[in-house]
Amino acid sequence: MASINDVSRLAQVSKATVSRVLSGSRGVKEESRDAVLRAVEILNYKPNAIAQSLSSQVTHCIGVICATEHIQQATGYLQALEKQLSQHQKHLLLRFANTTDAVAQACAELSTGLCDAIMVVGARFPLPAAAQQAILIDCLNASGDQQVGIDYEFASQTASHYLFTQQRRKIALFNFKPGEAADQVLQGYCSALESLAMPFNRQLIVNQAESVSVALQGLINRHIAFDAVLVTDYYKGLEVAELLKRYQRAVPQEVMVFSLDGSVAALGQPYLPLIAYPLETLAQRAVRLITGSGCDFPPLRGHLLTPY
Repeated sequence: MASINDVSRLAQVSKATVSRVLSGSRGVKEESRDAVLRAVEILNYKPNAIAQSLSSQVTHCIGVICATEHIQQATGYLQALEKQLSQHQKHLLLRFANTTDAVAQACAELSTGLCDAIMVVGARFPLPAAAQQAILIDCLNASGDQQVGIDYEFASQTASHYLFTQQRRKIALFNFKPGEAADQVLQGYCSALESLAMPFNRQLIVNQAESVSVALQGLINRHIAFDAVLVTDYYKGLEVAELLKRYQRAVPQEVMVFSLDGSVAALGQPYLPLIAYPLETLAQRAVRLITGSGCDFPPLRGHLLTPY
């Protein structure tokens, strides 16, 4: 493998001149610059990234803290992020964290000079103060300009209208835990009901401080009639569908289950109808925040995807 000494000898310039050319510094004679670039091409020289980072204080690494509940969802996010980062000659440095404390610990570790910026992806729990300076991707109840969010009101309204077209009129909503995202989901649900002059039934709404199995059993035990269940997470939707079968409720014939959040990249053809989000667009927006070429993006809207 060629070294900087080999480039220096072939180009007949000093190692310092080679370093200045490769770092893009000015003050190098044009003939020297051309000689270095020719030597680099002939020798197929690859600069040492670690050595460069020590001298420039730039690592070209982006710390990504994956806070999703399911590894299948993480796969879709990470594939999209890695593709976009590589196009900007940046590398992904991955950490997994599924609690507030774990995110704080990951932020502290990554902030010791290991990377140039930090992203937190898919958190469904309160974020620590340390994460407020990070770029937040699809994190619930996030605030500030450094975020790429989801339009959950639009998703909920779209999902409800689809269920209406399937002749479902008693839609149970298993919402997020109380917060801004839960408010958006409920607003979209209510707007859809209002558009068809349908009554609102508070008994069909469950804020998910509890598991989907407890929520579903509560509806059944209270003898509340429902013919559809709207959930916030695809994998929770799969759990609901399996539980309904145990209760002798045919899916989707008797009860249709719909997810507000699904990843096409991770899922392929879904088993349940869902709102899918263009993960590449999420990743593009996140990288634009890193490079300073974009900010204050509107919440991202998904599209309806059905298994039929």
